[in-house]
Amino acid sequence: MARIFELGYVPGATEFQFDRNQIIGIAHELGIELPKNLGDVVYSFRYRNDLPEVIRSTSAEGMEWIIKGVGRAKYLFKQVRLNRIVPREDLITVKLPDATPQIISVYALNDEQALLAKVRYNRLIDVFLGITASSLQNHLRTTVKQIGQIEIDEIYVGVDRYGRQFVVPVQAKGGTDKHGVVQTEQDVACCAEKFPNLVCRPVSAQFMSDDRIAMFELTVVDGEIKVVAERHYKLVAAEEIAPNDLMLYSVHSRD
Repeated sequence: MARIFELGYVPGATEFQFDRNQIIGIAHELGIELPKNLGDVVYSFRYRNDLPEVIRSTSAEGMEWIIKGVGRAKYLFKQVRLNRIVPREDLITVKLPDATPQIISVYALNDEQALLAKVRYNRLIDVFLGITASSLQNHLRTTVKQIGQIEIDEIYVGVDRYGRQFVVPVQAKGGTDKHGVVQTEQDVACCAEKFPNLVCRPVSAQFMSDDRIAMFELTVVDGEIKVVAERHYKLVAAEEIAPNDLMLYSVHSRD
């Protein structure tokens, strides 16, 4: 990836394109064995791993390089404002009765899977957004025009008391992972293409310390992620929710 960047970057440039076929030639040049799915090379740097330091060091102050899909097997290196969603520590944490089946908690294979299960079994989308929502599909891999292949961790559809219908793409972040602008942009684009009659409300769920879950409703304005709403929840045994907690939530709900 560093070599692809080196070949395409001109000092002062803020974006440039490359395509998947370049990966093959450069891998042969460098003696690197490629995975069977070439898209995984780009995917890992778009969503899982930091770009190499030789790439990151060229970004302007307050900016970062991202990789955007711009069509089938086509990508764009682009500088955007450094923009990460990090939970606030000054928000109240709401305790909820934990409805997660114990067997799920025991056998979840990773943080992301465990988080999605907790969100689903405890109906946190309903609680957070104030709608009745149902999981339509998890780990949805699909293709979006002008973007290429994308993956959404889980997608919900829902309805509110007025009959309005919604599509809710959910991205789950465990450990030190942070939600980036690329994912929200592609989630919105996917929902506009696949569900044009539904209102899209992108959500990010993140594990916090002390077994808390941060929920964010997001939007994109001028290429930057904006937080529409943020709430923190902690799933506990029902007897751990004291009358004082309920009184606090009653007061808080009127703010």
